Amino acid sequence: MSRSDFLEWIAEITGQQPGKPELYKRAATHGSHGEEDYQRLEFLGDRVLGLVIADHLYNQFPDEPEGQLSQRLNGLVSGPVCGDVAKHIGVGNQVLLGKQARDDGARHSVKVLGDVMESLIGAVYLDHGMEAARNFILRHWEGRLSATVADVRHPKSALQEWAAANNRKVPAYELVDKSGPHHDLKFTVRVSVSNIGSVEATASAIQAAETEAARKFLEKYT
Repeated sequence: MSRSDFLEWIAEITGQQPGKPELYKRAATHGSHGEEDYQRLEFLGDRVLGLVIADHLYNQFPDEPEGQLSQRLNGLVSGPVCGDVAKHIGVGNQVLLGKQARDDGARHSVKVLGDVMESLIGAVYLDHGMEAARNFILRHWEGRLSATVADVRHPKSALQEWAAANNRKVPAYELVDKSGPHHDLKFTVRVSVSNIGSVEATASAIQAAETEAARKFLEKYT
């Protein structure tokens, strides 16, 4: 895709004409591409995302206690959610990758997509300020923000609560396999609850694999 097409896409998804085009190019550049990549912008965008979502939830749900707000927040800023939002707006078609990363399917990696989504938030913040970043986030998270607590509750928290309520030991997570190239590792995690059972799940990050394993356990045993 040409530079002009890329910048048109940025304007479309952000609702702003990019004032600092190089920020957005960096936000979409994977480390395998051999140029300055998105990692620093990802670090910044992750913090901006958390603040914006926390502020929105605080005001949208004035009667909810801290625990429920935390469950909502954790669900809304998770890596898989960021990756899903990124997929929806076409990030996979825009990310700049090295040949090996392309061949290994990094364009479709939930982790890579989620990282780029956070880096784009960081770029919008640096280019246009906090209000523009807030609008960008709320625009693309809109359909998720009013979900019930049960819908956004983090699966690991839900599983731990279930185990406690049923007088079971705390769920145990074990890394059972790691495979794939360095830039697109796959982790397989097993979660077990004593005297109940266990399930395994694979994802691009250990935390995501644990989350998916907890979700699958809840579906199977509760």
